[in-house]
Amino acid sequence: MNLNLNNKKVLITGASTGIGLTVAESFLQEGVKTCLVSRGSKALFENEKKLQDIYGLENSFACKCDCTNIESLNSLKNRVKDKWGSLDIIIVNVGDGRSVPDALPDDEQWQKTWNSNFESALQTARTFLPMLEKSKGCLLFISSIAGLEAFGAPTDYSTAKTAIIALAKNMARKLAPDVRVNVIAPGNVYFEGGSWDEKIKQDKKRVDEIIKSTVPMNRFATPQEIADSALFLCSDRASFITGTALVIDGGQTVGVM
Repeated sequence: MNLNLNNKKVLITGASTGIGLTVAESFLQEGVKTCLVSRGSKALFENEKKLQDIYGLENSFACKCDCTNIESLNSLKNRVKDKWGSLDIIIVNVGDGRSVPDALPDDEQWQKTWNSNFESALQTARTFLPMLEKSKGCLLFISSIAGLEAFGAPTDYSTAKTAIIALAKNMARKLAPDVRVNVIAPGNVYFEGGSWDEKIKQDKKRVDEIIKSTVPMNRFATPQEIADSALFLCSDRASFITGTALVIDGGQTVGVM
């Protein structure tokens, strides 16, 4: 199926590893010019070089940006404008599920989680929305099934992910028909260096039990499975889809929602 994405321009936050990096490479494979964004790490610029070696120097570049900081976001916006002049797609993928098991974390922990998950998403959308309105593009948030139901995830993390879904749905209604806004809510996604990788190293038997007892498909999702859905939702093939929260969880929420 031709997704007609060739020569479009996408910006992806949280793109140094895992889901974000896989989404970036998947867009490059479809001929999309790609900007990878992260707070800055050795992995970000190492992967920038790898992708440029494969897909061409002119087709991708990486930018260091703290998406909770408005000045940093404005600097990123100016660089994208200087480089491309326009932008068609934004994938908002920044987030961190590490927190504490308390029913109600203290203010410091709550604000840390809120900023890294929701505030970063809000400020990224706010900064780049004028460019999407000009191009009649699309905005895709990566949230979590923890934003849909209580699965035992940290309270502050779940609340932030719920807020992202609400933000996406309300933006979709108000921005249609010019800009489409959707959200993907993944379940358990495994990738090297991710939170599940850490948990497996600590207690693989326990993790196996959790997956087998809660996920009907009896396995983790892969970053590529999330990326494939992101490609579709951001393509013209999904031109009538907006305000949707696509759950990709191997059936984990079946019978719960």
